[in-house]
Amino acid sequence: MATRISVIVPVFNEAENVSPLVREVTAALACESFELVLVDDGSRDGTWEKIQAACAADARVRGLRLKWNSGQSAALWTGIQATDSPILATLDGDLQNDPADFPALLAELEKCDMVCGVRQKRRDSWIRRVSSSVARTARRTALGVDFQDTGCGLRVFRREALQGVFGFNGLHRFLPVLVHDGGARVHELPVNHRPRVAGVSKYGVWNRLGRGLVDLFALAWYHQRRYRPVPSARCPETTGR
Repeated sequence: MATRISVIVPVFNEAENVSPLVREVTAALACESFELVLVDDGSRDGTWEKIQAACAADARVRGLRLKWNSGQSAALWTGIQATDSPILATLDGDLQNDPADFPALLAELEKCDMVCGVRQKRRDSWIRRVSSSVARTARRTALGVDFQDTGCGLRVFRREALQGVFGFNGLHRFLPVLVHDGGARVHELPVNHRPRVAGVSKYGVWNRLGRGLVDLFALAWYHQRRYRPVPSARCPETTGR
């Protein structure tokens, strides 16, 4: 039977989180046909060894390893390109996203093309929450579209929703905007958010808010010039005499 769902998880120096992540994802999707694709973004700890052990223990787990650290967007796009399931799901590898939210997101996907989580009672530092608020205001101003939480990595979407989307450094922050901009239906759903219990955050003020704002200027340029789907008519095909 073909795999229905590919769960793609970029990980970087998350050795302590790999095993519990695998357990939680497999428990949440026990009733689904799925694969879990862990993309190691050039980790320098024991992350890859943990992924290899998970693959050996469960045939539904796959591992991909980038030769050097290339960023979350590169790892995410690598995982997308390495799969062919009709439904894609993503979450962060730090266990702050709760895989138990996947069934609700998949149920909501019956009504649309992409479902994005909105983190409730965020377990982040005040500076990360403020950064997200500033980024949301900037996106709304520059792009004319408002999503509550594009920084939430917990998402499910149909593969065809990615039509016209391309890989670039910063993709993971703007994926809902790009999918919406291409004419797909994007819904948001409240999800759980948990404190980090192992590992350390890979984002600070510059590589989260600062670089995100720089990327926003480039995306605003593209947003203004992108061809949107345009309805067209076709003459009836002629038939032979």
